[in-house]
Amino acid sequence: MTEKRVVVTGVATINPLGNDVDTSWEKLIAGESGIGPITQFDASEFTSQIAGEVKDFNAADHIPAKQARRMDRFVQFAVACAKQLMENSKYEITDENAKRVGVMLGVGLGGLNTIETFHSKLTNAGPNKISPFWIPMLISNMAPGQVSIFTGAKGPNLVFTSACASGTHAIGHAYEDIKSGRCDAIITGGAESTITPMGVSGFTALKALCSNRNDEPTKASRPFDGERSGFIIAEGSGLLLLESYDSAKARGAKIYAEVVGFGSTGDAYHMTAPREDSEGMAQSMIDAIEEAGITTDAVDCINAHGTSTSLNDKAETGAMKKVFGDHAYKLRISANKSQTGHLLGAAGGMEGVFSCLTLDKGLVPGTANHDTPDPECDLNYMGNGSEKYQAEYVLSNNFGFGGTNASVLFKRFEG
Repeated sequence: MTEKRVVVTGVATINPLGNDVDTSWEKLIAGESGIGPITQFDASEFTSQIAGEVKDFNAADHIPAKQARRMDRFVQFAVACAKQLMENSKYEITDENAKRVGVMLGVGLGGLNTIETFHSKLTNAGPNKISPFWIPMLISNMAPGQVSIFTGAKGPNLVFTSACASGTHAIGHAYEDIKSGRCDAIITGGAESTITPMGVSGFTALKALCSNRNDEPTKASRPFDGERSGFIIAEGSGLLLLESYDSAKARGAKIYAEVVGFGSTGDAYHMTAPREDSEGMAQSMIDAIEEAGITTDAVDCINAHGTSTSLNDKAETGAMKKVFGDHAYKLRISANKSQTGHLLGAAGGMEGVFSCLTLDKGLVPGTANHDTPDPECDLNYMGNGSEKYQAEYVLSNNFGFGGTNASVLFKRFEG
């Protein structure tokens, strides 16, 4: 069986920088931050009081109000983002092609807000006050399920839940299904919304969130910086339309990038900490590069996982050195979370969008707040601001609790 080339013909995102892809990209390149005080609940007694919230989002602007009320916020993000994606890609799903179009999305925690809301109702008013919609509102696979309902895609309909690697795993498996010929197009990426009392307190208890910069939120997310002190919880969605090159060419579609490699590994080590020797992270990158049939020296940019946590940033730096050797110091490394915060299961989707735009527009985003050198993180993290540079390859990494690792390699499209 001849393998298909896989290209990206649509991008869309709703995130703390903006509610559409153009606004988000402009602010990313300008070095602006989407991180600020938590407004979705009273966080005054919380140790960490800042987050990357999506601002001015009204689900009823995108979804009929009655249906929107039956969706958790992460599902609303997914559906609204999918509508943008279909407009951006100009892909038409018809009765003839619907069974060849899939939806594969990454979701880390699902409807945490719905769980908290209805647990309170159960506690305060009893079981008879529970809505019949509360289960369908919260389950993770309702993101791809509702996207399928709204777009008409009848192909594989799947959710990938692998913590912070969820969105990248979804993109990678969508790539494989198109490459093998099982699908012609797949809506993929991720969606997440967990800025809730339980979400924030849970990650705080893990000592994972930044809690010493509540008074300067835009400076709080500092991937690879010597003064990093934890990640910033964030929300949103990032979606890509992956399509076979034959299909895209036949309809004259704009192509943002080509997907050429995917790696997925497990650490077999610890619930929350990465391996100290970075073996799993490194192998994930190696697998993606080897699948593309290129040498490590051909990769020129990395969209890093870069969470701004001490252990992760050190381990990812070690993994890049292990994979690329001396070439690691020549890489242009971006950490989008420095400006958006950490979208958890949606991070890989949003960062996949930004990786494709890096290739399409010839601009490499910087890493905000990279001010203080760390001798254990000594690669080229781009610093504040962006650079005009035509990358040939961008490797997008995401790693998650449980020791799950995923890397997707994007290539500049050349016809």
